[in-house]
Amino acid sequence: MSTDAELQIRPARPADVRTIRALVEPYADERILLAKDMVGYFESVPEFLVATLEGEVVGCGALHVMWEDLGEVRTLAVRHDLIRVGIGHALLEALLARAEEYGLRRLFCLTFEVDFFSRHGFAPIEGDVVDPEVYRELLLSRDDGIAEFLDLARVKPNTLGNTRMLRTLG
Repeated sequence: MSTDAELQIRPARPADVRTIRALVEPYADERILLAKDMVGYFESVPEFLVATLEGEVVGCGALHVMWEDLGEVRTLAVRHDLIRVGIGHALLEALLARAEEYGLRRLFCLTFEVDFFSRHGFAPIEGDVVDPEVYRELLLSRDDGIAEFLDLARVKPNTLGNTRMLRTLG
């Protein structure tokens, strides 16, 4: 497949789920991303955008809303043979635009790709970035991504080596 083809970013569809899972699997095997059960991907379809070349899905990324002003970039993956040609950049830019459309002011990610996210305005964070009232509300979530954001001990074994990063939007 030529990388000269026009890259398109669009909302994911249920029919994309098996491809999204296949994109994530190599990264999950490398312990870079956490894999989900198939049902988890189907439940998350509205959060996902996909990148296509010549109609074929070659990348994905999700935006998960965590609070009224806070979201998380999740599951950003590009087909291994197409890494470093701008697909990840295009997906992240589209996710940032979606976050701004939602009125989010801050975007979180948990990543090994610190340089990539730093080039896109994210910076490592330490400690709490929400007030105590919001923190208490977020503690009620069963979502592991929110637990990662809160830096809870129960997710530490799955997040060793990852960096918590945050970007403030427009």
